[in-house]
Amino acid sequence: MISVYNIKPKFQQLIKPLMEFLHRKKFTPNHITIIALLGSILTGIFVYLDSGLLYLLVVPIYLFIRMALNAIDGMMARAYNQQSALGEVLNELGDVLADLAIFYPLLLKFGMDKHPNLLVGFIALMIINEFVGVLGKAMGGARRYEGPMGKSDRALFFGLLCLVVYFFPVVLPWIYFLIIIVVLAMLLSTIVRIKNSLNV
Repeated sequence: MISVYNIKPKFQQLIKPLMEFLHRKKFTPNHITIIALLGSILTGIFVYLDSGLLYLLVVPIYLFIRMALNAIDGMMARAYNQQSALGEVLNELGDVLADLAIFYPLLLKFGMDKHPNLLVGFIALMIINEFVGVLGKAMGGARRYEGPMGKSDRALFFGLLCLVVYFFPVVLPWIYFLIIIVVLAMLLSTIVRIKNSLNV
């Protein structure tokens, strides 16, 4: 299934020098994970409090930074034998909390508070999708990352959506329908992950 995750190896090659620099500065994978989570919380607070349109530029920039940090923590753990049970817990829980911190206030800005069922559906499927990904490993297989609309796909989609809304506000009335498509894509991703986990 198509997903941004498929291009992760090339992205990792690009940011490998940054990972090596951070390691030399005594950062650990857990430090990187916590920094990514704190940055997400601060970004979410900014989105919620911003009364203008600056958040539409801040969110794409931070989502790209967070994608890099998410790749770096795993790369660093594997490259320097720093993998740990605590790191795995921080990584999985941190990802879900970071998504909630950014996407909940962003969806409120996009008027989804007027569509509470859709808002709840998005949040629920976002969490379930990541839970099912971890479930694959718990069942004796690998952590499942299939898309469409996995973690990296959501980051790319909402980063681009923010930029489109900033430069072309006329699309705002269509966001409701776009979020419906995202929810359906997350549902499909969840089904694919369950199916692949069962076929291992």
